[in-house]
Amino acid sequence: MTGIPDGDLMRLDHQVCFALHTTSRAFDALYRTELSGLGLTYPQYLVMLALWEADGPTVKRLGERLRLDSGTLSPLLKRLEAAGLVERRRSREDERSVSVHLTGQGAALRTRAAEVPARILEATGLDLQELLALRETLHRVTANLDAAR
Repeated sequence: MTGIPDGDLMRLDHQVCFALHTTSRAFDALYRTELSGLGLTYPQYLVMLALWEADGPTVKRLGERLRLDSGTLSPLLKRLEAAGLVERRRSREDERSVSVHLTGQGAALRTRAAEVPARILEATGLDLQELLALRETLHRVTANLDAAR
């Protein structure tokens, strides 16, 4: 017994991956609206969140944290640097290593961005505990999928 009413696991609406995909697209659209006033795209917002949490990681470490390859991360950093929000610095000890640092303008943007999570929470229609439980479930699914590769 599959637990699926008609037993057809091949129906699009029965796919968890499709539910995650459509949810992700809905989040993307909402974040696009919420972040437009900050001048950030959603991927740029993720970079800024990571930097507000811990300024100065290497590009490699930042990519690992965000699960982004260098081909995706480098253009994001270039645009954030052009906007005056971050700066990249080569290590004096190892010139192959580059770290990413907030500028004063980038650090100050955190204050304006602080309202975004509450607006996103409200838009989900979930209470905080439900959203935290969902996040923990998604972390567990991600870890299991990573281990299955």
